[in-house]
Amino acid sequence: MSVMHVAEKKGSALKGSNALIATMENEDGDWQTGQNLLLVAQDAQGKEIINLTDNQTINVAVDTYWLLELAHREYQAGDYENAERHCMQLWRQETNNTGVLLLLSSIHFQCRRLEKSAHYSSLAIKQNPLLAEAYSNLGNVYKERGQLPEALENYRHAVRLKPDFIDGYINLAAALVAAGDMEQAVQAYVTALQYNPDLYCVRSDLGNLLKALARLDEAKACYLKAIETRPDFAVAWSNLGCVFNAQGEIWLAIHHFEKAVALDPNFLDAYINLGNVLKEARIFDRAVAAYLRALNLSPNNAVVHGNLACVYYEQGLIDLAIDTYRRAIELQPNFPDAYCNLANALKEKGQVVEAEECYNTALRLCPTHADSLNNLANIKREQGYIEEATRLYLKALEVFPEFAAAHSNLASVLQQQGKLNEALMHYKEAIRIQPTFADAYSNMGNTLKEMQDIQGALQCYTRAIQINPAFADAHSNLASIHKDSGNIPEAIQSYRTALKLKPDFPDAYCNLAHCLQIVCDWTDYEARMKKLVSIVAEQLDKNRLPSVHPHHSMLYPLSHEFRKAIAARHANLCIEKIHVLHKQPYKYPRAMSIRLKIGYVSSDFGNHPTSHLMQSIPGLHDREKVEIFCYALSADDGTTFRAKIARESEHFIDLSQIPCNGKAADRINADGIHILVNMNGYTKGARNEIFALRPAPVQVMWLGYPGTSGASFMDYLITDEVTSPLELASQYSEKLAYMPHTYFIGDHKQMFPHLKERLILTDKLSHKGKVADNVAVINATDLSPMIENTLIKEIREVIVPDAKKQPVEISLKVAELPTTTPIETMIASGQCQMSVNGVVVQNGMATTQVNNKTATGEEVPQNIVITTRQQYGLPEDAVVYCNFNQLYKIDPLTLHMWAHILKHVPNSVLWLLRFPAVGEPNLQATAQQLGLTPGRILFSNVAAKEEHVRRGQLADVCLDTPLCNGHTTSMDVLWTGTPVVTLPGETLASRVAASQLNTLGCPELVARTRQEYQDIAVRLGTDREYLKATRVKVWKARSESPLFNCKLYAMGMEMLYTKMWERYAHGENPDHVSAVDKNDSQKSLSISS
Repeated sequence: MSVMHVAEKKGSALKGSNALIATMENEDGDWQTGQNLLLVAQDAQGKEIINLTDNQTINVAVDTYWLLELAHREYQAGDYENAERHCMQLWRQETNNTGVLLLLSSIHFQCRRLEKSAHYSSLAIKQNPLLAEAYSNLGNVYKERGQLPEALENYRHAVRLKPDFIDGYINLAAALVAAGDMEQAVQAYVTALQYNPDLYCVRSDLGNLLKALARLDEAKACYLKAIETRPDFAVAWSNLGCVFNAQGEIWLAIHHFEKAVALDPNFLDAYINLGNVLKEARIFDRAVAAYLRALNLSPNNAVVHGNLACVYYEQGLIDLAIDTYRRAIELQPNFPDAYCNLANALKEKGQVVEAEECYNTALRLCPTHADSLNNLANIKREQGYIEEATRLYLKALEVFPEFAAAHSNLASVLQQQGKLNEALMHYKEAIRIQPTFADAYSNMGNTLKEMQDIQGALQCYTRAIQINPAFADAHSNLASIHKDSGNIPEAIQSYRTALKLKPDFPDAYCNLAHCLQIVCDWTDYEARMKKLVSIVAEQLDKNRLPSVHPHHSMLYPLSHEFRKAIAARHANLCIEKIHVLHKQPYKYPRAMSIRLKIGYVSSDFGNHPTSHLMQSIPGLHDREKVEIFCYALSADDGTTFRAKIARESEHFIDLSQIPCNGKAADRINADGIHILVNMNGYTKGARNEIFALRPAPVQVMWLGYPGTSGASFMDYLITDEVTSPLELASQYSEKLAYMPHTYFIGDHKQMFPHLKERLILTDKLSHKGKVADNVAVINATDLSPMIENTLIKEIREVIVPDAKKQPVEISLKVAELPTTTPIETMIASGQCQMSVNGVVVQNGMATTQVNNKTATGEEVPQNIVITTRQQYGLPEDAVVYCNFNQLYKIDPLTLHMWAHILKHVPNSVLWLLRFPAVGEPNLQATAQQLGLTPGRILFSNVAAKEEHVRRGQLADVCLDTPLCNGHTTSMDVLWTGTPVVTLPGETLASRVAASQLNTLGCPELVARTRQEYQDIAVRLGTDREYLKATRVKVWKARSESPLFNCKLYAMGMEMLYTKMWERYAHGENPDHVSAVDKNDSQKSLSISS
């Protein structure tokens, strides 16, 4: 006796997703859900169950039997009216015929007359309390009513009465599934199969249940057994495909779905499953074919239209996708998935308003539609409504806590707000939920990178690429890690991979361009620059964040307007981040207390060029005029640079312990700061969000960043009239605050006092009266031991470099040794030190080995140090031009000028640094193309700070890079007495060296044109008298001019601060100010060194 099967055939897929349809079927091939037929004439063992009474005639029995058979056939044909009429006719003849009662029960069940169905089942039970089939039918009624306990009780009683009642176990399994007791349901199926192992449909249904329990291997075994029993059972092939898909075996899944549709060409569910898995495998053309076949079978199937539209979307056929989504909605107006996906497509087309409407429609239809909540949040985030976006993401997660994408998106918003630990938590949740979520890994890498966990970021990007090798963004992010770590070749390779995968990828393109600039790879340079400029122009036009970083913009042929706009867009990001803090504007004092409170904010209070330049400034300020606060954005690096600044500032506050920008700003405001100084700009470690909160009434840019902030929250930029002439003021968003001399400063007098004097080392047999001041030199803070134990000669010479100028007297102190061979041997062997006439002298290349703090510039060398051209492979008799900048500051025009100079100066070389080393072969190859023979350009390794500065003495002339000057590097070289030739442009970064040279009193070294730059350099290389006079001038000026005078510099800053504050105190808006009015005498600023 066949009873109701459990099968439910699902007919929809969410949002065009790849949820596969598990199809179930009874042994007669009936795929329809509902009450299956009762075979009332015979039970499962073939025994007759029509009760014939002893007093009936055979003819009556035969008529009764055939009438019941007729009613049964009518029932099977769905002719319930005639079936019921014939059954009632029989029942009036035989009221105790349980077979008739069972059939009447089934007829009324199919007609949804549940009360009557239960009535006839109960009559059958009354006639025969041991009739298992009647209890099973009664259980069906209870199950249909939702009365599961009663249904289960009747099914269990049925199988107790009849332990081999297979359909009873099947119905029991269905009720157990509905009650959520999956394990007991499995056991019920297993019991049914023990009585008949060949029930392939039941075997397949058991597989579906095991699959739902994630017992995939057991489910697979069930489907395989069903196929073994019935090889042409298409449903089992399809269901097996579902298991393979769940296990990630995409190709096996495709094979089994294709087998299912081959066995049954009208198998709708299998076509849908095939389309879904082909879509997942990104085999879009075949996915389209599968969905179209499904639509041939079911033309008005809205879900299939929705899934097909998803494929069109993935193919980039956005218009076709939109039309198909609209068709799905037309067929099923209450289809939130289709509205959500239609919104995605509209957003892709730039129709954001229409997209937003569709997301809202989806949410009206289904307020808990998680995808729409998440996607609408994405729009709000892009529109800058961070709080609304956050609310929507949280709502999506409230609806669906295991929504990996929403966790990842919320994390992104939190990261944008600087809430890095919270962001990290949500990225980890996203990955826990979806271990192959490549986007989450990549974005988590970005957060870890911002938290300075470089290794963790590297692992995240690598994992993202392992999951999805075609993930262009992850390749680009990995490239950026390599770039920041100095692994430029790896960065270039990863950026190129990203661009190969995604040719229209502005961030990757601009970063690749920067990497190529770093290593001086100028292949297709002009075309690259042109494309980069066009990318920036388009991004600015569309109000997008430009792919060129503000700090890099000076390297490219961008207009001043573009550079300023790039900075402004980054400044706006800071403003967007602080909006969510809902902080009330701070209150400031209008009246000054006894002293101005100045706050210096920097992430570079430590071993960093910025500290090398200004470490003495806090301690040199006039305590009667200003009260100094230094706010460190980075943790203590343990260096004396940090300790000196902390010690000499009146107040030193470590804001790295206050990661919240709002709380950091609160602390600054609570300190009552009058003027807050931003020393980072857009350099690494900056926290411009603090300045965006405006904790101080006057906010100033100074020293650390060579350009405008573009920020409305920065009032002034400390500069000078040469670096930022008033006619170029439009380049800056800030008002210009002019120092009396250069705005640049160097602490070289305090850091490198051993370079104030020097002895020239020579061999009395070799120099023959000709002594160069930069072939071999001896430096020490105290040269007296050398002077007392060595023959010292003073060579004086008067030269006339120019008929129009006064004669110049040159005086050199020469330590003349009988032979320098032992020193040369020390250098060649790498020995650290040796004794010369009883005096210990140190190999200048061994500083790091002798004392690391001396090497970094933290401590002044106490030894007598020897520096020679031999140490660096420089020819002793050559004119040595140098440039010690990073190689990215060199561009093709600069190398052309340098090549011209070398060609016009016989026996000259150019000394560069491997900064980075991978740039050397590119520059050498280009130099040869320009006609320079090998050996004309020489490279040395990057050295520690003290050696880096000291070895500048060995060069004759430093050739500056016009694109972006040597800033700290020029100061380093000038401190050693080596002249610098520069060519200022219009950007701040290209005019710093000119400002330094003007302050030094050497304006003749500042060219106005490329030709003049070349002419000055060539003259210095060919006119030995002129070179000597220039070197003497620079040597003297470094001590006498304001350039290295930190005390004088601090006084100039105080004058500027006073003028800035006076404007604020009088209620005036910021305006250009100068420390010294043009009508005033600047003599008041002179001070002894």
